[in-house]
Amino acid sequence: MLDWVLILAPYRKDASYMASLLSEHSIRAQAVTAIELADRIAEFPGVLVVTHEALNPDAIKIIAKFLQDQPNWSEIPIVILLDRAAPQSRIQSALAGSWPRSRQTFYQRPVAALELVSGIQSALLTRFRQREVRDYLERETELRLELNHRVKNILASVTSIFQMTRRGADSVDGLAADFAGRLTALSNVHSVVFNAGGDEARLNDIIDATVAPYRAEGRSNIRSSGPDIMVPRSVATTLALCLHELATNAIKYGALSRPDGQISLEWELSTGPDPLLTITWTESGGPPVVEPARVGYGTRYMRSALTSVFGERPEFSFDPEGFRFVVRGPLSRLVQKP
Repeated sequence: MLDWVLILAPYRKDASYMASLLSEHSIRAQAVTAIELADRIAEFPGVLVVTHEALNPDAIKIIAKFLQDQPNWSEIPIVILLDRAAPQSRIQSALAGSWPRSRQTFYQRPVAALELVSGIQSALLTRFRQREVRDYLERETELRLELNHRVKNILASVTSIFQMTRRGADSVDGLAADFAGRLTALSNVHSVVFNAGGDEARLNDIIDATVAPYRAEGRSNIRSSGPDIMVPRSVATTLALCLHELATNAIKYGALSRPDGQISLEWELSTGPDPLLTITWTESGGPPVVEPARVGYGTRYMRSALTSVFGERPEFSFDPEGFRFVVRGPLSRLVQKP
């Protein structure tokens, strides 16, 4: 059924006859008295049917009030049955002034049952189209609000990334290169999440998109493996930026600064009702590792951001044979959407 019909026909059994006729054609209809009209019309019927006898000042006023208060998308169809002897032109003109923003259709009685049913079906289809427009406008509004929210989040992320990069930059060229790399990591994540068709993406896809620019052509200098896990957009963005930090440091000081250097990037889930996700970054084949004398802003960012996401502080191990990074936390915490 497309919608339902409200019938105001006080004369004899007109109301029950029309309700029965419409029911035979699978159209839900409800007959009301003048006393019930105000309450029932407030339930927002799809079509209103009014007979000549019902056109008294009180009923006209109640319907006019409903039309005045209806939402912008609505122009309720009203089917009016007039007597043959009635001054139809004058009545049509008066109702057009009293009932604006309605689709009025007039029939002269007696009207054939098939003609009346066909007219009401057409009116219901009109109402259905109106509701489609309403739904489209509501979806468009939601999409605009979501787009506005996401643009603000992206701009906030870009501002944060710039501030993070600026604090650790030693030169303008270094600032430009590091900032461009971080924006690329952010862009890659958004592409992966967008292609996934929602607010979540596969962890494997996020990792591959982030480390792809650092993989050497023709050899496996960065190996990654782990189970198939879905993560929300916010988690994906944080992980991508942190992995980019690790890769950048590996290029400057670690395994990726040597031709034979390698990185193993693994993630695994423990067993149990609330499994732990552990992500491990291990470097080998690079120069001897020396713990830095001071903690850079990138490291401070990773500690803060990953602690917020995982609920536990990440571990940085500066073993002379190779740098190692580990972060872990309950999977249930990660998959919670903000």
